[in-house]
Amino acid sequence: MRVPHPLPDRIALFPLPGALLLPRARLPLQIFEPRYLQMLEDVLKSGHRMIGMIQPEGDGLTAIGCAGRVVAFNETETGRMLIQLQAVSRFRLGEVVEGFQPYLIGQVDWKEFTRDTGKTEIDEQFQREPFLANLRRYMDEHDLSTDWDSAADAETETLINSLSMLLPLEPKEKQALLEAPTLAERRELLDGLIEYALRVGSENEERLQ
Repeated sequence: MRVPHPLPDRIALFPLPGALLLPRARLPLQIFEPRYLQMLEDVLKSGHRMIGMIQPEGDGLTAIGCAGRVVAFNETETGRMLIQLQAVSRFRLGEVVEGFQPYLIGQVDWKEFTRDTGKTEIDEQFQREPFLANLRRYMDEHDLSTDWDSAADAETETLINSLSMLLPLEPKEKQALLEAPTLAERRELLDGLIEYALRVGSENEERLQ
């Protein structure tokens, strides 16, 4: 992944509840609203081709998002754009810059997240077998499926970040996963969220009996 140097001070923002992009991951998106089609057109003309994924919070936006570079795009017959974002780095949002464009532009700061543009993170304390056992129970209870052979063989960072992005978690939970400083802390949080969901599910089942 080519990282723009230096990272831009301002990027287009795409507020989307529940959408999560994490370091070294890819996020597929469908873009169809006119303002975001305009955003994509402008981004593709820029040198960095970066979009900042960020979650709405109340009447504003969360403090931390993650920027991705548009690495693939395709227009459908209905005029929608299918794009792929390759994560570059998380950022801290400063001010939202006013302008004539119909979408938001954010003044952003990258310095807290230098690890995002470095090597793949390692979690030496990760115990894959018990983690996957809990995950299997969680997936069964939520009628979800996955490729278990791939999950068993995937690099730890790829596994944890992919699950954080794909599992049906609440937006606040996804934001907490995004803000976890290290892979180990994200894995601990994700494991805790899975265990909590299993416990709540078991309690609800007991009440129905």
